[in-house]
Amino acid sequence: MRLVMKFGGASIADGEKIKWVAELINRYREHDVIVVTSALKDVTDHLLERADVVAESGRIELVQELIENLRNLHHDAAKIAISDEAILDSVLDELNSRIHRLKQALTGICYLGELTSRSRDYITSYGELLSSPILSGALRAIGVPSTCLTGGEAGIITDSDYGAAKPLVDVHERIRRELLPISSRCVPVVAGFIAENESGITTTLGRGGSDFSASLIGAAIHADEIWFWKEVSGIMTADPEIVPEARNIPLISYIEVMELSYFGAKVLHPHAIEPAIRYDIPVRVLNTFDPDFTGTLVVKDQNQGKEVVKAVTVIEKIALINISGAGMVGTIGVAARVFGTLAKAGVNITMISQGSSEANISIVVEESHLDRAVGAIRSEFRNGVIRELTTDSNVNAVTVVGAGMAGIPGVAARVFTSVSAARINVIMISQGSSEHNISFVVRSQDAEGAVHALHRDFGLDQPPDTRENS
Repeated sequence: MRLVMKFGGASIADGEKIKWVAELINRYREHDVIVVTSALKDVTDHLLERADVVAESGRIELVQELIENLRNLHHDAAKIAISDEAILDSVLDELNSRIHRLKQALTGICYLGELTSRSRDYITSYGELLSSPILSGALRAIGVPSTCLTGGEAGIITDSDYGAAKPLVDVHERIRRELLPISSRCVPVVAGFIAENESGITTTLGRGGSDFSASLIGAAIHADEIWFWKEVSGIMTADPEIVPEARNIPLISYIEVMELSYFGAKVLHPHAIEPAIRYDIPVRVLNTFDPDFTGTLVVKDQNQGKEVVKAVTVIEKIALINISGAGMVGTIGVAARVFGTLAKAGVNITMISQGSSEANISIVVEESHLDRAVGAIRSEFRNGVIRELTTDSNVNAVTVVGAGMAGIPGVAARVFTSVSAARINVIMISQGSSEHNISFVVRSQDAEGAVHALHRDFGLDQPPDTRENS
């Protein structure tokens, strides 16, 4: 088999875990394996946070402090993960060289007092640039031939949209040309999340970037499967922190995963698996620390079976905006103006609901976008078409997801009967035309109760073959 394996930050959080991951990869030496790695846990966020502080304060001692912390963290991880002294020395030399270049960049930012989008990409790339040599060295130390590559060296060439760069149209050909000759003789460890443009300047792939790197590579090399190794046991029927009885979903479709990810589940981001979806490559979500567990297989076909509903999820940190006014009735283009205005303001809309009278539009946005959204709408509608605009931040969105819902009568009735029986008031309802999800807004304090009720009433706490949901 030809496999792409991606390891997240929690899987390689320290030297002991990196050493374990190397042993895990070694289990699959009979296959052609390409590895994609994230940064060590929380390193990228810390880099970005400190870079902002350095640019604003101009304090050079903060640069030295950050560099020392990074050096100690990665040196300690390497010394634990790599038992061979010669390999360790080589990896430490490479780490020191990369850390020196990072220090130079941060020093320049400190003196300039400016952090551009281009320099931001350069700084944040060092999370993966520092983790990949350690994992590659750990593999070599246990006898697995390996080399580490940057995203650019692996053929991931993008445009220059820093922070959310998009691969060029011939990226698959470039990846095949760069990676396949290497993977035939050793295990390449590719730094995820980062790429470069045609001028060789570092770019990053945005949210879910490391998963996106793995998905791109899998699509390019026609992988048999893409394996995402995480710290969770596959995709669950609900967040186990909310519902301890949540169970693993053995098989799920791409569309269901996309719905779950969009509506709060954080296992896979829709953008990240888009190349796998396009080329119909199966994706597995596995637990790094319980590798014998089968996890979740994500495939194209929608498995309806008995499971009308596959999972229940919740979105927090959102806000509800209600727009109303008699002048909206029959006025052409009001909704278009609202959505266009919010798009221009950079506001992400999570859910939409409009009354049949056209006198009311309800919109759910990210809580951090609320003030921006309200300001933009008020500015656009100064002519009085909108008479009232109210907001509510004390809300969560609950979503029920399942391919089996499509075309099955009575599912929505069951959902709201369940919520009603739990004495929970529904503030707003939204259902996609695909019929793969039903979403609704409740008070924040009621969200967990709604999830518990739905999870129980749809039998999601029972093994799939014992449910009677159809």
